[in-house]
Amino acid sequence: MDDSLYFSEQHIAVRDLVREFARDEVAPVAARFDASQEFPWENIQKMGELGLLGIPWPEDLGGAGLDLLSYMIAIHEMAKVDASHGITISAHTTLGTSPIVNFGTQQQKERFVPLLASGRVLGGFGLTEPTAGSDAAGTRSTAVRRNGHYVLNGTKNFITHGGVGEIFVVTAVTDPAAGTKGITSFILTKEADLSHRGSATIGHDPSLSNMTGFRAGKKEDKLGWRASDTRELIFEDVEVPEENRLGDDGMGFINFMQTLDAGRVGIAALSLGIAEGAFEQALQYASERKQFGRAIANFQGIQFQLSDMATEIEAGKHLMYHAAWLAQHRKPYGKEAAIAKLFCSELAMRSTLKAIQIHGGYGYTKDYPVERMMRDAKICEIGEGTSEIQRVVIARHLLRGLLD
Repeated sequence: MDDSLYFSEQHIAVRDLVREFARDEVAPVAARFDASQEFPWENIQKMGELGLLGIPWPEDLGGAGLDLLSYMIAIHEMAKVDASHGITISAHTTLGTSPIVNFGTQQQKERFVPLLASGRVLGGFGLTEPTAGSDAAGTRSTAVRRNGHYVLNGTKNFITHGGVGEIFVVTAVTDPAAGTKGITSFILTKEADLSHRGSATIGHDPSLSNMTGFRAGKKEDKLGWRASDTRELIFEDVEVPEENRLGDDGMGFINFMQTLDAGRVGIAALSLGIAEGAFEQALQYASERKQFGRAIANFQGIQFQLSDMATEIEAGKHLMYHAAWLAQHRKPYGKEAAIAKLFCSELAMRSTLKAIQIHGGYGYTKDYPVERMMRDAKICEIGEGTSEIQRVVIARHLLRGLLD
């Protein structure tokens, strides 16, 4: 892709910064954290100090004051080396922080966003439930108004930063008879799991109080993204002040669906990074690995696989950065976000499998990162809406356009 098509000099500077950090700080420890499933606190603190956890937010709210393209560049570049570090940027920024920025009151923004944008604490997004996955409208968690506050009960699952996060935006049903218009969103705070924090000093801010009855549940033992913290969230008679309601009553589902549109571009960027990282590993390996007296890159069968990977990655770049450009310029982008997410997530699986094939038996071992990249790629076809859901979203846009 011609960088000048989307990127300014500032974008290139962001890309170079993240590339250097990923190469020097993340690559040497990615396999270790994948194996141990520990959250990489010290690296996350460094990312916060570099401004990578608040890239698109205004400086007066503690952010870096950059644009959406810069943010997608950071996810893309980080995921080339390690998806767990990449999803931390994406989930914290788009899911944990953007609903407060986009739908919160000025008081809510000033209270919570500087803590999140600076990386002093981590945020998360509570939508998915045991019975509400692809059917996000099937929320069962409830919020009952009582004596000037809401009382929340229920559970969320598969929540990124569920254990290590301290600030969460979540949905609950406030009017069971109103369908999706009876779902409201809230800002909750809880104690973060700071075990294995090492020398890091982030994760808790004394200005935040823990809401009684709000806690993390079981930590998931996942196929991929193993250095990313994923757990249940449990609400047991959690008293939430009215001032912590996020947006108007009944607008939680609608607002969260808008958040997912942006999240799909982020997962497209993450998927693209995984695909490109695997391609770079395969290209390097093919140029060095010798069989039958010459580098395997000289064999047409290998060349065809590399050519297919490169072609699809170029297509993915255009789809993802086009969707990001539309979002940045406040143009409709729901269809383009779904297309980018669908294509890039499935591309990540194809590319990582090809990379393992090119590595041969070595690709099946943990001695090379392509094995980890393949495991990390699979969830990209599931999270932020499965591939099947993306096809439904795309079809709805197509049919709506036809009817119009």
